Amino acid sequence: MDRNTFTGLFLIMIILAGSFYFFGPKDAEIKKENARIDSIKRADSLQKAGIQPAQKDTTAVASTPTIDSLALKGPFGSAITGTEANTVLENENLLINLSNKGGRISSVEVKGQKTYAGKPLILFDGNANKFGLTLNAAGKVINTNDLYFTPTKTGNTVTMRANYGANAYVEYVYDLKSASNKVGFNINLVGLQQVIAGNNIALNWQTILLQQEKSLESEHRYSAPYYKYVDGDVDHLSVSKDEKEELAKGKIQWFSFKQHFFSATLIAKEGFEKGSLEVKIPTAPGQVKFYDANMQLPYTHLANQAYSMEFYFGTNKFSALKDQGYDLEKQVDLGYWPLKYINRFIVLPVFNFLNNFGWNFGLIILVLTILLKVALSPLTYKSYLSMAKMRVLKPEMDEIKAKVGEDNPTLVQQEYLKLYKKAGVNPLGGCLPMVLQLPLVMAFFFFFPNLFELRGESFLWMKDLSTYDEFIKFGFKVPFIGDHLSLMCVLMTVSTLIMTYFNNQVSGATGQMKYIGYIMPIIFLGVLNSYPAGLNYYYFLANLMTFGQQFLIRKMVDDDKIHALIQQNKARPADEKKKKSKFQQRLDDYMRQQQQAKK
Repeated sequence: MDRNTFTGLFLIMIILAGSFYFFGPKDAEIKKENARIDSIKRADSLQKAGIQPAQKDTTAVASTPTIDSLALKGPFGSAITGTEANTVLENENLLINLSNKGGRISSVEVKGQKTYAGKPLILFDGNANKFGLTLNAAGKVINTNDLYFTPTKTGNTVTMRANYGANAYVEYVYDLKSASNKVGFNINLVGLQQVIAGNNIALNWQTILLQQEKSLESEHRYSAPYYKYVDGDVDHLSVSKDEKEELAKGKIQWFSFKQHFFSATLIAKEGFEKGSLEVKIPTAPGQVKFYDANMQLPYTHLANQAYSMEFYFGTNKFSALKDQGYDLEKQVDLGYWPLKYINRFIVLPVFNFLNNFGWNFGLIILVLTILLKVALSPLTYKSYLSMAKMRVLKPEMDEIKAKVGEDNPTLVQQEYLKLYKKAGVNPLGGCLPMVLQLPLVMAFFFFFPNLFELRGESFLWMKDLSTYDEFIKFGFKVPFIGDHLSLMCVLMTVSTLIMTYFNNQVSGATGQMKYIGYIMPIIFLGVLNSYPAGLNYYYFLANLMTFGQQFLIRKMVDDDKIHALIQQNKARPADEKKKKSKFQQRLDDYMRQQQQAKK
């Protein structure tokens, strides 16, 4: 054994000895291990003898909830714990579940209405719906939504009470009348005048709207929180984005969680002092909007502080909302000024009149369109006649352009104006009648999508006139179009293209103006593809009737007679001072200045 080998072995022995000393088991560990071995041996002996060893019960400890004893002795201590249960209020129109947890309305079913999937229509349901008061009681902030109330039902009236003491409590009283969509709601704060601090109490209501209609996009488009000041008009938050608004311009009469065709509204008869509303667009499937309302009620420390309110749960049918009072019908979006006045005072009364006959709504829209076209027929005739005059003049206008040259557009326009004056033709005569008809066309764009009466009503292949008809279902999103193709929208687009073609023939349109008319219907195809079939059906009928009117007018109007009339006008002596309007004079002066500036 050489020196190096010996040295290596010696070092290895030292390392092993040190390991046993520093890392070996201690006496305590040895004793613990020996005890474990002895325990195993005893268990084996007992098992052989047929005796089962005792085991510790850990389940009871784990399942028993821990209750803060101090909380039980604090404000509303007796109402902190309980078992959640429901009490039902029901009439011909509503089925309401009241939860003793918070004493709140937990769900509302509108009877006689179904979702697009054929299920019962539930406005809101579950723990996502929260409602309660926030009280500063005995130095502690209490939210009644967390308290357990004691229900008492008498007839169609339910009283929910959360006790603070023997003669002190918070009480909610719900009253549902027969065949009504309103629920009377009274808040009573009894014996708490020395308990509740401050001069205001807060009322909070938040909920998530559930999808009811076929098109979630449409529900987003027409759903928003609405509100009304006592001395003001009805207003609403954004329909397209998250928004929060402070309401501090006066007392608030009511606020509403409005969905496309249904609403949940809380009306304060004496008004809320102030408040705030918030809307958020959730991302979870089947959810439309998240609403949050925080309102302030005055607290004057009376022994019996009472607040009188009422809920409205029901449809957004214009007549139904109007019957409730408080301008609730203004939640129905009938368009901007002046469109809303056209819809409210012209279109809606005519529609309601036709509805009294009990006809199918497809037939009602047809008759409504006919009446509209008959009423506008004088304007249509003037528009066509003006376009026919411009068509007859076009050869002379082409001669002027060739003579003057296209490089001098100011002089060309000046010569055109002279020709119009001699011929007795108004170049805007074809546009003005169409402009006058435009408000009515736009009014229907708001009228049909918000018309509750069309919901669930079928006509021909269209199963529901209040939403789009699926001619083709792609199963995936197509840019500009969406995940489907509406047959009625396609028919409307094709009819518009055909009508544009014939209008170009009548007016003699050339250049860019000729092709713009073909682009717009294609754009409308993408825009209106997800809009209600009833709206596209109206536009389709309007195009067909306009085409029919133009066909009849064309038979009545003779181009040769128009040309002869124009020649007669041109032959008459012109009295420029008498015939020129101030506008015409200013236009001539402008043209003259432009011409001189180029010299």
